[in-house]
Amino acid sequence: MNENKILKPTTIIIFGATGDLAKRKLFPAFYNLYIDGRMPESFNIVALGRADNSDEYFKNYIKENLENFSRKKVTAKDWEGFQSHITYFQHQLDQESSYEKLHQKLEDFDKAYGLRANRLFYLSIGPNFISTISNHIKNTSLATDPKKDRIIIEKPFGHNLQSAIELNQLLSQTFEEEQIYRIDHYLGKETVQNILAFRFGNAIFEPLWDNKHIESVQITVAEEVGVETRGAFYEQTGALRDMVQNHLLQILCMIAMEPPASLESGQIRDRKVDVLKAIRRISADQVDHYAVRGQYGKGVVNGVEAKGYRQEDGIAEDSNTETFAAVKFYLDNERWQDVPFYVRTGKKMEEKHSYITIQFKPLPHSTFSDSPHLLSANRLVINIQPLMDIRLQFMAKRPGLSLVLEPVEMIFDFFACHEDTPEAYETLLLDALLGDLTLFMRSDQVEEAWDVVKTIQEAWETNKDSSFPNYKAGSWGPEGSFALVERQGHSWSTDKTIEDCKPVQI
Repeated sequence: MNENKILKPTTIIIFGATGDLAKRKLFPAFYNLYIDGRMPESFNIVALGRADNSDEYFKNYIKENLENFSRKKVTAKDWEGFQSHITYFQHQLDQESSYEKLHQKLEDFDKAYGLRANRLFYLSIGPNFISTISNHIKNTSLATDPKKDRIIIEKPFGHNLQSAIELNQLLSQTFEEEQIYRIDHYLGKETVQNILAFRFGNAIFEPLWDNKHIESVQITVAEEVGVETRGAFYEQTGALRDMVQNHLLQILCMIAMEPPASLESGQIRDRKVDVLKAIRRISADQVDHYAVRGQYGKGVVNGVEAKGYRQEDGIAEDSNTETFAAVKFYLDNERWQDVPFYVRTGKKMEEKHSYITIQFKPLPHSTFSDSPHLLSANRLVINIQPLMDIRLQFMAKRPGLSLVLEPVEMIFDFFACHEDTPEAYETLLLDALLGDLTLFMRSDQVEEAWDVVKTIQEAWETNKDSSFPNYKAGSWGPEGSFALVERQGHSWSTDKTIEDCKPVQI
């Protein structure tokens, strides 16, 4: 989030450089930053892999992937400049001799820079390798400067509260907290970042941002896809751990946090931790009342017949893994007391749509109470993907001779204003290069988030759900998720309710 620093010479070391994340997200992000003039003037990307590949072979592999996944077009001139910064390095994760050779390589780069450069270690690997890599980095003195050396770790960060605590303790033996960048790509999305600007940069919304004016908050992350080739991974994870514990709770923090004293990373992260601590913990005997799980069966998605979860590759025939999760949270603090925060996420849903809905309270008394038409309460919708916009829904007079009200909406469209919007990983990688921790999770954030879902996780792991599969592929999830919100007279907002409004030009 801070662009006012000069980027110092940096060596970027990517563990798992031949993996899916690196080819789809990391190298395209670094390439786009390079094209935009956002990379350091002096930098090198050291791509680690087990295979005995040549530099030429690996660079051709990267170029092919850039042509498929880069936001910006790959031109001969730009590629020629970018590829000169890439070095392939054969490396074995579990052999200390490989790390000693890597150390020599990094020192060679430092000599070329004429100084000890910053080092950014990106662990694009399975979480089971974090311990091995961290210990070898420590033993071979690869990261001895807390001011210059940083490590980026992908989710999942642990698989429950205890494992997250142990992982934090392990990393603390090699790195200071300020060196550890726990990445959640959702926080790099343009609309999510804009929540801070929207809330704290405008005088008209913040005074209404409390339980006196807001009736409920909804956060939905719906996916059309199933588990695809990630069946083995997903069987050990499920929707609660894969999405709710990190993505959805982090978005909830952005919506619910108190105004920070400044945009300094520590201030913002402190306010997020305050939110997580304020979330009312769900007791074991209340899990079924506050949380709903689901697993998709056969159905139709976009007119195409879709398999059920248990028919996917790598999935057990009697799998108890949830592909859908919905939870009702409450925050026990002055601002949000008694306001329900509904979060839901699922695979093989009716459509791909991630959005936040702020439902305002209805008027206590309306001058138009005798109107034959129902007055809709005001609503603010923040679309994250695939739409990227902010929509304010309100009532207005329908053009004509009669005084008839109808719902309309004002729309701020990010795409209309900025067609070439950076990808989330570009934002986050630039912040890591700059040393800005604002959008990255701190150790206490991670542990509090795991604590929030702890009882739900334990209940779902212990008790098999005999109703699985309980929603069709191509639907909006199990019936229980609708009952979750309807008990309080609410309903999930979807594109259909949003489309009822007529757009207004702004």
